[in-house]
Amino acid sequence: MSRRIIVWRHGQTDWNIGGRLQGQTDTLLNATGRAQAAESASRLAVLEPARIVSSDLQRASATAAALSRIVDLPVETDPRLREVAFGEREGLTHQEIRERYPELEARFKKGEDIVSPGGETHAAAGARFSAALSDIAASMERDQTVVVVAHGAVIRVGICAFIGLPQEHWRSFGGFSNSCWAVLQEGFSRWQVTEWNAGNLPVPEMSDDAASSGDGEEDERRDPDFGSRGATR
Repeated sequence: MSRRIIVWRHGQTDWNIGGRLQGQTDTLLNATGRAQAAESASRLAVLEPARIVSSDLQRASATAAALSRIVDLPVETDPRLREVAFGEREGLTHQEIRERYPELEARFKKGEDIVSPGGETHAAAGARFSAALSDIAASMERDQTVVVVAHGAVIRVGICAFIGLPQEHWRSFGGFSNSCWAVLQEGFSRWQVTEWNAGNLPVPEMSDDAASSGDGEEDERRDPDFGSRGATR
């Protein structure tokens, strides 16, 4: 098995249910979110992670704590894993944002990387998240698994930045449901996305593509926040 990073979105909050943009506002898990975290944690524990690294916002760190209790590992926090900062739009519903910031909304729909007053661009958020993943990857030993706990929008853009996908293609990737995850694994001498918005444990690939990837990669190593589903904003 190669090195693997599980990037896990936090459980549900009341703002998810209310359709309010959370960003870096420090909201809490609701009862459903706590149950989601516990259920997903029981599955992820089977992967025997070596580390748990979380955003320092409470909805993420509380999700991480559910896994920590099972595998007896501390939760390390990194503010670079926080959600995209949406500035003045945080706490507003989609309808309220359309009414108060119609020009920003129109530009966003055209594909522009907008920035809210007091916020940051998706590119900036992706860069800091990618840097955190790079640091985690650099510290990992062979065959280790690390679980990273964060937020829907920054997971999407951060993973895309981490694997080197040009920003114009980032919207080709959908958002994450509460308490679902992506799997990043080494292959073809690089980090690959092997699962996206998953809720079940990773399973081995059984295809010609996977077989050819695995053989070569092993040889080389021997030598050297709207809604509870699909929130991307």
